[in-house]
Amino acid sequence: MEFVTRSDRPDLREMAAVVFKERWPEFIFHDEVPKKYMDRVEQHFRHFDIMVLDGGSVVAGGWGVPIPWDGTAEDLPSGYDGALVRAVEAHEAAVPATTLAFMAAAVGASHDKRGLATAVLQELTRRARNAGLAHIVAPLRPTWKHRYPMVPMDEYTTWTRSDGLSIDPWIRTHQRMGARVLGTAPRSMVIEGTVAEWESWTGMIFPVTREYVVPDALNLVRIDRELDRGTYVEENLWVQH
Repeated sequence: MEFVTRSDRPDLREMAAVVFKERWPEFIFHDEVPKKYMDRVEQHFRHFDIMVLDGGSVVAGGWGVPIPWDGTAEDLPSGYDGALVRAVEAHEAAVPATTLAFMAAAVGASHDKRGLATAVLQELTRRARNAGLAHIVAPLRPTWKHRYPMVPMDEYTTWTRSDGLSIDPWIRTHQRMGARVLGTAPRSMVIEGTVAEWESWTGMIFPVTREYVVPDALNLVRIDRELDRGTYVEENLWVQH
């Protein structure tokens, strides 16, 4: 198993994109904030964008962004979108970063149960420590929350198994690494589109104005037929390692 950055191996970017896309719903890729900032994230923070190679193939990967953070819950970004904005704007304003925010980790569907997600997070942590960053945080997108889209995140995080760990596999991964919950990120991602776009992204039909349960959405999606607008505000969970 070998760790490389995407900038080290640009020839593997397409293979890595497949690994990252297969676990995410289509609508996630239509958040406007990453569209505005990802080119600069890739330019500024290449050291924290890694792939795991096994036999020359990409089997997992993950990335993070360094942000200034004073260590209090009140100073956390709004979530995923907020962390991207803060990382880029702080870097370009020469504001020193204190913290690495894990933004995503993905494992190829045929490589589950190998501990690869944990390995990715550990490697990113090692790189953060070597870079002198004092804190590690993450705006988690819990794996099973989409099964309970009408349950608030703060309630969902209290649901535990008999061993005291979360019922959620992704939260458990972080708990086993020593992470603790800091609080919810109520507006972690905001995704908007026309009704036709939402129908294309989800394979559903939205005939009337109302909130809908959408596969793989952690919260309800609001469809307004009169305004021809669909809006999804995703709530995530901040944890600290």
